[in-house]
Amino acid sequence: MRGEAVDDSAGHEVSTQPWWKVIWLTGVDYFSTLGYQPGIALLAAGAVAPIATVILILVTLLGALPVYAQVAARSFAGQGSIALLENLLSGWKGKILVLILLGFAATDFVITMTLSAADASKHVIENPYLNKALGDHQIVVTLVILTILAIVFLKGFSEAIGLATAAALPYLGLNLIVLGRCIWEILRHPALLGDWHDAINAKGDFSLVLIGALLVFPKLALGLSGFETGVSVMPLIDGGEIDKDHNPRKDGAPKGRVSNTRKLLVTAALIMSVMLLLSSFVTTMLVAPKDYREGGDAAGRALAFLAHEYMGNVFGTIYDLSTILILGLAGASAMAGLLHLIPRYLPRFGMAPQWATLSRPLVLVFFAINVIVTLVFRANVEAQSGAYATGVLVLILSAAFAATLALWREHRYLMSLYSGFLTLVFAYTLGDNCIERPDGLIIGSIFCVLLIAVSGLSRSMRSVEFRIPEGYFADVESWRIGPEVRDKKVHLVPVPDSTPETRERKRAEIRRHYNVRGPFLFLHVNLTDNRSEFQSPLDATLSREGSDYISEVYGAPAIANTIAFISECIDPISIFIGLTRRDLMGQAFRYLLFGEGETGLMVYTILQRYWDWTPEEDVRPLIFLMSD
Repeated sequence: MRGEAVDDSAGHEVSTQPWWKVIWLTGVDYFSTLGYQPGIALLAAGAVAPIATVILILVTLLGALPVYAQVAARSFAGQGSIALLENLLSGWKGKILVLILLGFAATDFVITMTLSAADASKHVIENPYLNKALGDHQIVVTLVILTILAIVFLKGFSEAIGLATAAALPYLGLNLIVLGRCIWEILRHPALLGDWHDAINAKGDFSLVLIGALLVFPKLALGLSGFETGVSVMPLIDGGEIDKDHNPRKDGAPKGRVSNTRKLLVTAALIMSVMLLLSSFVTTMLVAPKDYREGGDAAGRALAFLAHEYMGNVFGTIYDLSTILILGLAGASAMAGLLHLIPRYLPRFGMAPQWATLSRPLVLVFFAINVIVTLVFRANVEAQSGAYATGVLVLILSAAFAATLALWREHRYLMSLYSGFLTLVFAYTLGDNCIERPDGLIIGSIFCVLLIAVSGLSRSMRSVEFRIPEGYFADVESWRIGPEVRDKKVHLVPVPDSTPETRERKRAEIRRHYNVRGPFLFLHVNLTDNRSEFQSPLDATLSREGSDYISEVYGAPAIANTIAFISECIDPISIFIGLTRRDLMGQAFRYLLFGEGETGLMVYTILQRYWDWTPEEDVRPLIFLMSD
């Protein structure tokens, strides 16, 4: 697997990268939390913010990290927790759940891009030097940042990874400098610690303080971001020597890639935990509550506020520029996640056009969505934070639930019980977040409804495609007979079952009403067990019955599409198809959901559409629609 090539956003191939390089692409999603976390959540948390942050860190290291270690082992192609649930829940129930999770994943990733860009623009307009040149046009600055992000990804993944590496390391270094200076300030003024201790004591004994921290820690849940992105970009991670001779068909999961992904997740989580704890501590000590409030000097930029306050405007401006870059690139990790996630599901479900498998058109689509979201929220960071936290928590909850089911089915009951406990923890966190900020659930639900509506419309429009990627003869004898039925040699007659009585009755009916004499090819289509699949390869058998032929087809996603596909493969003289004379609306739903329905009309529609796209002047088969 070493040196394996994956497609970048421009449609070119890019070699996989060492995990310590990819960490900066995913890590910017973690680290950018420092840019806006304190300004959003710490005002509500108040004096217990550092304790609540400790709880969050424990949930991160002992909860989210083990869960995503399990996800990485089972979703090494980059599908994330959603792929686990799709495999565990088959059919339409699995696909509906996948669509809902994709809606919340889209919420998470899109809001990551727009919120990060909005917060970056806030750092721009609040900077004393940049404000003079750019003014207070936060929406315009946000749109410019999003445009630059789209241009970077139109160029390619390699450029995004390189920029992330160049931005993340200086950003972490500057944060350590700011945090170190703030800790020195706290040590110089011991009264600050005394005041904080008094504020904690005012809330009661430690048990009450702990309960208060448990109640407010969900407000800090933005610190859990980045895990889903970490597993979604697994195809970019080089497995090293362990995967050098890996054969995906025989060797199962690439152990090197899984191991390196886990190293990435652990390293990013540890760095983020330390930085988040320090940031919540110093901002609680040094930032007045009035500055946290919306419109206050520290709102959405608490650490930048402290950098200007204690280290001067020149250093503060350097810190602002680094924060602006890291926040802008946080959208890069989200974009990478979307570009790996959406093409793996919707086109395969028939719920997106084929061009959705290409990264460059998707970048333009996501850019348009980002512009709309930014204009709707007027680039307001606080207004988008609820939707962001909801999207993050829904994905982590789904990952914990998927890991629980997978471990239980593997009879690893102790791990499954632990994962089940974590599922309850994340369910509580999500529920509390939705109660406190219902706008996040509303926005996520809107994304889900729109995605499902667009997906349903797309599947309806694509239902007249062949939906058969390839077909095979099931045995050698069928392959030998194959040439005897091609090129205007037979009449194609689909039948509802493969009994001799049905074929004899159909043969007699055709001869009675039409001036046709064989040979006939009687075709019986057996649908795949999973009717929700949009495409499926076929297995076919072919045998003789006197002067006629019999064909059994297995694994078909839909009857009408299979008949049309077989017709184009053999080019028959004519096709005799029955009509059911049933309600067309009900038949349409049966066709879309289960592959059954008014077969005759659908075969004609599918073939007519295909013929319109193939201008060659061959002789089309005659189509006879017969009333059953």
